[in-house]
Amino acid sequence: MKTNYEVRYASSPDAVKQYDTEQLRSEFLIENLMRPDEVVLVYSHYDRYIAGSAVPVTNNLKLDTIDPLKSPYFLERRELGVINVGGEGVITVDGQSYELSYKDALYITMGSQEVSFSSNDPQNPAKFYLNSAPAHKAFTTKKITIAEAKKVELGSLGTSNHRIVNQMIVASVVETSQLQMGMTELKTGSVWNTMPAHVHDRRMEVYFYLEVPEDQAVCHFMGPTNETRHLWMKNEQAVVSPPWSIHSGSGTSSYTFIWGMAGENLDYGDMDVCKITDLR
Repeated sequence: MKTNYEVRYASSPDAVKQYDTEQLRSEFLIENLMRPDEVVLVYSHYDRYIAGSAVPVTNNLKLDTIDPLKSPYFLERRELGVINVGGEGVITVDGQSYELSYKDALYITMGSQEVSFSSNDPQNPAKFYLNSAPAHKAFTTKKITIAEAKKVELGSLGTSNHRIVNQMIVASVVETSQLQMGMTELKTGSVWNTMPAHVHDRRMEVYFYLEVPEDQAVCHFMGPTNETRHLWMKNEQAVVSPPWSIHSGSGTSSYTFIWGMAGENLDYGDMDVCKITDLR
């Protein structure tokens, strides 16, 4: 088994103004996440958030601690959210097994000492997308299927942003310290996500794009409302969104994305909406 991790430091909006394409991608884009038989983690200094993956193929994978945590086990002072974006798989938490199908989620509480991942079929392995944030209290580990998610329909085909927001790891579904996760599915013919855009200075966010066809891409927009930048992204790539940044995207086809966030509060609606006509 192999665990790869890297650390990303925080950047100010004034500094990001000067970044060229290569540096912008290096600081915020997570390109090669889904690696067979590896756990991949990116530790961000924005709210000490971790985004990563576990893709068990020939081996079961264990969630080991990493040096930046200075902890005997990964979830000593953290909570974890997982969404399966691959084949059928199992997550075992301190001896209790949870089967996850495509797009099912699992919230794993702080204090869970042994977490491992396995696939039911090596020919169609599970792809577990991971998000983790610091926690102050232990709650209850809970599975949330895509059918059990709180669903919110937004936008319209007329503005190319008709979408279903599946709220999965949110306060109305499961208790957490600060972590929130969910999945937004765009309807056929719609390409814009989170438009009108918004900023929430009280928390950061990570987007993970999936169901992007191999020959298509998503253009992800970030930066302050009046000083935006863009990143071209492929399937199964993630992007870190700082608290001072918008986070929107437009694809060359329909797609799905997973959002995860942590920070000051658990109010999903706590955001400052940016007028479309104010974007620069």
